[in-house]
Amino acid sequence: MTDSLDLRRLVASAADFDATLDALLAWEGVSNDQVQGRVEQIIDRIRHQGDAALVQLTQELDRHPATEMSALEVPQSALEAAFHGLPAPRRAALEAAAKRVTAYHQRQKQDSWSYTEADGTMLGQQVMPLDRVGVYVPGGKAAYPSSVLMNALPAAVAGVKEIIMVAPAPGGELNPLVLAAAWLCKVDRFFAIGGAQAVAALAYGTETVPRVDKIVGPGNIYVATAKRAVFGQVGIDMIAGPSEILVVGDGQTNPDWIAMDLFSQAEHDEEAQSILVSWDASWLDQVEASIRRLLPTMERAEIIRASLEARGALIQVDSPEQAIEMINRIAPEHLELSVADPHSWLPQIRHAGAIFMGRYTAEAIGDYCAGPNHVLPTSGTARFSSPLGVYDFQKRSSLIFCSPEGADHLGRIAAELAEGESLTAHAQSARYRVREAQP
Repeated sequence: MTDSLDLRRLVASAADFDATLDALLAWEGVSNDQVQGRVEQIIDRIRHQGDAALVQLTQELDRHPATEMSALEVPQSALEAAFHGLPAPRRAALEAAAKRVTAYHQRQKQDSWSYTEADGTMLGQQVMPLDRVGVYVPGGKAAYPSSVLMNALPAAVAGVKEIIMVAPAPGGELNPLVLAAAWLCKVDRFFAIGGAQAVAALAYGTETVPRVDKIVGPGNIYVATAKRAVFGQVGIDMIAGPSEILVVGDGQTNPDWIAMDLFSQAEHDEEAQSILVSWDASWLDQVEASIRRLLPTMERAEIIRASLEARGALIQVDSPEQAIEMINRIAPEHLELSVADPHSWLPQIRHAGAIFMGRYTAEAIGDYCAGPNHVLPTSGTARFSSPLGVYDFQKRSSLIFCSPEGADHLGRIAAELAEGESLTAHAQSARYRVREAQP
């Protein structure tokens, strides 16, 4: 069974390496014309038929037995019962994780600010929370209560007035841990709906599902495509691709640990990506041996195998410096620095969603309980994007107050520039406040 694993081994100095790496990193999961067409149909049905379409699509796509919307809204009593029904150790773990995630995100909260210039002109920024957000929690190949914490708690810290959560319930079944997490996070309303139809319902509203201002949370290809389609009608966090990890090792970490770190991402789904980079060829051999030995022991071995064969790689570089170049080129969602002095690497790392530092920092702890958000930019978008945070649930308004003196000073500047743009009404509007123009 282990011999059947076709694990890609690359050498950075090879002539075809750049083209091979580009092909390995490419992911176009939301550009499928067939998927886009289907998503557009679903969105159109929700917009025009509301609850009726939502119930029908949930029956068809999720095999849910519900015949009316009331059966798709999970009452608060059910969320509370799920929370109190958890085994004590699991409930305690959920509470501990929630406490850590909340504490971390409280440090991100931004407050309104202003300053007053010498002439009395005041400038500033008013920071306000969004009114209502929709949180999508995936529920396909696995259930993700951790996604509840990571999406709902920053919204709560930001002061969002109403949090609406949706999660698919295949066959009518919802994971009790997801329900419990929703109760712990004080989610206001919970609907057992998923897919593009849930995104459309949140974006446009139905008779029962309220329209939100922003949709956050990861999902499958239909969810990602739907989020892209409704962007502009509502805000979104990001278009999330498959989970990914880049591990950089100096050859001194236990190979079994590294193999399991790679598995931890590969087990998400067949399109997840796990890459290991090192300048120690013999250590790469050891990690590969660990991978082959440990893979058959994994509960999700076939998913891991498919992921590693399709998108995984062990890459040999010439030096730590070349490894850093590789990091910034890949811009990974998760970066593990399994090296002796990870702090010294930080000034040179420009692109990474989350950085896990040192041999004892497994990426998996970041998924659940470290504190920082696990909703991270994927597919190289860490070049220009950041982790989900409190700031994603706040919006800012500029504040401008002119004193008479300020209006005189700024009006002259604005009028001169406006005339340069041939916008005479702009110029005249500004000059009306200039002292010499006043009656």
